[in-house]
Amino acid sequence: MTLHHSEETHRQLVERIPSATGKELTEWYVILENGPALSRFDERVNWLRSEYDLSHGQATAIVHEYDKVRAARKLT
Repeated sequence: MTLHHSEETHRQLVERIPSATGKELTEWYVILENGPALSRFDERVNWLRSEYDLSHGQATAIVHEYDKVRAARKLT
């Protein structure tokens, strides 16, 4: 789960997701959970891009944040 941009750019992308896409991050998490069982990061990014017409940066930010939430769930 490697980002190809700085943490600051990532943070800015995440902050703009709701206004740019019309959905909150939690809504995107549900979409990912209910979507196809794709295990690779880039597969999930490409699926979001093609299904929801997202930019690469938006899709990457959503999947990255989703993976962080999933990892945190496993720790608790």
